[in-house]
Amino acid sequence: MKKGFLIILALLSGCQATTPSSPTVPQAINTTYVARSHQQRINAIVIHYTVADEQRAITLLTGKQVSSHYLIAQYPKDHQTSPEIYQLVPEEQAAWHAGLSAWRGTYNLNKTSIGIELVNRGYSLPSGQHHGHCESYPPQQIAVLDKLVREIADRYKIEPANIIGHSDIAPLRKVDPGPCFPWQQLAQQGVGAWPDQKRVNKLLAGRAPDTPVDNALLLPLLKQYGYVFSAHATPQEQRQVIRAFQMHFQPENSSGQGDQLTLARLQALLLQYPWHH
Repeated sequence: MKKGFLIILALLSGCQATTPSSPTVPQAINTTYVARSHQQRINAIVIHYTVADEQRAITLLTGKQVSSHYLIAQYPKDHQTSPEIYQLVPEEQAAWHAGLSAWRGTYNLNKTSIGIELVNRGYSLPSGQHHGHCESYPPQQIAVLDKLVREIADRYKIEPANIIGHSDIAPLRKVDPGPCFPWQQLAQQGVGAWPDQKRVNKLLAGRAPDTPVDNALLLPLLKQYGYVFSAHATPQEQRQVIRAFQMHFQPENSSGQGDQLTLARLQALLLQYPWHH
């Protein structure tokens, strides 16, 4: 009896119709409205030097501590006509190259910038000294950098004032790419910012360029241009910020003591590349 009941139950089960599962229909996304309060995620290019040689730099930049989107070798290898460009991190991903940083109202530039490292021994500044020694950048290396920066700037519509050095975004910690980096040359070729000489001469108004100015006069203008530092910065920290500006825009005087030329170039930059914030 029990056996017959089980047979009937099995037959009934086999006769039951199976309901086909409905395919999942993706939810439609409405894109009618577009917010005005947004910006391109990548809005800056930051230039660094490695201090280390090429192979050591590759090892460091592919480790777990620091990284960069690009690394440019110092010289071509035997079979090359130009120095090698290594892409170490895809541009759509953040590289750990900026550290604690700020520029023109943006903080933590790892998230918003493309980092480019140049193989170079760097800038040595002995403790307590105002001037140090830096290694020049070979023309072939700068030519490769010029092309790469142009392509990135065009791709992300990066403003000239946002093509900067590590020392600009972290003036209390960093000095790269140092006073030997040819910012003026690149700007004359259309890459980055540089004060117009005619405007600078007009702003000097006949004053001797090397006449010292009170650093307190420069600090609010530096903030206005985009440098970020504490309102309670010590005199030494203030000099470091001014030195960062000078290494970029007045490499002939990167002492941290401002003069009339520092002031005139800063004023010219504010007129040419205003920061609307």
